[in-house]
Amino acid sequence: MPQSATQAYQQTAKKTVSPRELESTLLSRAASNFVRIRDNWENGEPELGAALEFNKRLWSVLVASVTSDENPLPREIRQNVANLGIFILGQTVELELRPQRAKLDTLININRELATGLRNAANAA
Repeated sequence: MPQSATQAYQQTAKKTVSPRELESTLLSRAASNFVRIRDNWENGEPELGAALEFNKRLWSVLVASVTSDENPLPREIRQNVANLGIFILGQTVELELRPQRAKLDTLININRELATGLRNAANAA
């Protein structure tokens, strides 16, 4: 069962990785949770609530971070990530209310793509 996003964030942060690597790792973990549930829907659906909660907490932290006045990212990027976060949070709540296997693909794809972008950015720095 997935652990809370806050616990995962704290445990991963202890490994002295960059913030981008940490975010990439957590987004990859969220995507992997959803893939496992999607691929074993009949047996994995009971785990869906915990995976959705992990994703919701993770994206809540990301949105809070990106909208902070102290965030050094350019305003346009911050706004784009915040908008994406709002969309993801909405999709997550919708899946909590009406679980549908096919709707996991959106969360999987966005989490994976953002994780890849963050990983590439961290490696380029």
